[in-house]
Amino acid sequence: MNLKSIALATLLSAAAFLPAAAQDVVVKVAYENNPGEPADLVMHRWADLVKEASGGKVALELYPSSQLGAKLDVIEQGLLGVNVITIADVGFLTDYDPDLGILFGPYLTDSPDQLFKIYESDWFKKKEAALREKGVHIVIKNYLYGTRQLLAKKKVEKPEDMAGLKIRVPNNIMQIKAIELMGATPTPMPLGDVYPALTQGVIDGVENPLPVLYGQKLHEQAKELSMISYLTNTSLWLGGEAFFATLDPSVVEMLHETGYKAGLYSQELAVQEEAKMLDAMKAQGVTVTQPDVAAFREKTKPFYTMFPDWTPGLYDQIQAELAK
Repeated sequence: MNLKSIALATLLSAAAFLPAAAQDVVVKVAYENNPGEPADLVMHRWADLVKEASGGKVALELYPSSQLGAKLDVIEQGLLGVNVITIADVGFLTDYDPDLGILFGPYLTDSPDQLFKIYESDWFKKKEAALREKGVHIVIKNYLYGTRQLLAKKKVEKPEDMAGLKIRVPNNIMQIKAIELMGATPTPMPLGDVYPALTQGVIDGVENPLPVLYGQKLHEQAKELSMISYLTNTSLWLGGEAFFATLDPSVVEMLHETGYKAGLYSQELAVQEEAKMLDAMKAQGVTVTQPDVAAFREKTKPFYTMFPDWTPGLYDQIQAELAK
């Protein structure tokens, strides 16, 4: 990914054919999730909050279902100054700061609330400021994507059952290493490619929160759901500083404040939707397995010793933050 930000003014002025309340600023919001999934519902809530807070002067244009391309492509567009925001996990930001990867480690914590405290800590605020200097502007950092489970064509009750399985993961080193330690073969690909890959036998399974698995209709091709709960998935919504630097500071502040409210809504929605989707998947023939999670946790313990670029003592520092 190109780390050099190029400041390009991308503010859009009102065109003659628009009504009198035309927007002064348009921000595109791109994501891989389909309409109706929690991410889409949260973004619609955010768009409404932005419209209300700005009196219609700022508008969010929503682009679900990978309409603007794969995640890494959209992130690069943002870094080049395009007026776009997308969702990314901290695993995608390890090129900028390797330490951030620890927040996406397997079985780091079972509590989203504890994890969100780290995002408000002095440690993360320093990381956030350094990212901005490198061109990455975080807009929402309290977004709960969900708890990541495993959907496969084969029943998985223990780590040994993962042997030989090709499991789709996002293209970030943190999840690649975690799935590898469990015994499977991680297969990175964009979320939009997963359904045909399952259909054609390119992969044997996929990990994601239940609302995403269901929203992508992946349960149509894989009927074995294993509740391994290996990752409490918080996410960031971010864009490029090259674009945000062109905005009035009051607009930036408004986007942050409304984004925080949208993040709170995501936390409520994640709990509601996971229970609902589990019932829906069972009703459509999916077998649900509750494995011995301790065995998976044990398998992934070496994860926290695999990254020599991390600051020495980082794991203990994060555990101390989680214990507060």
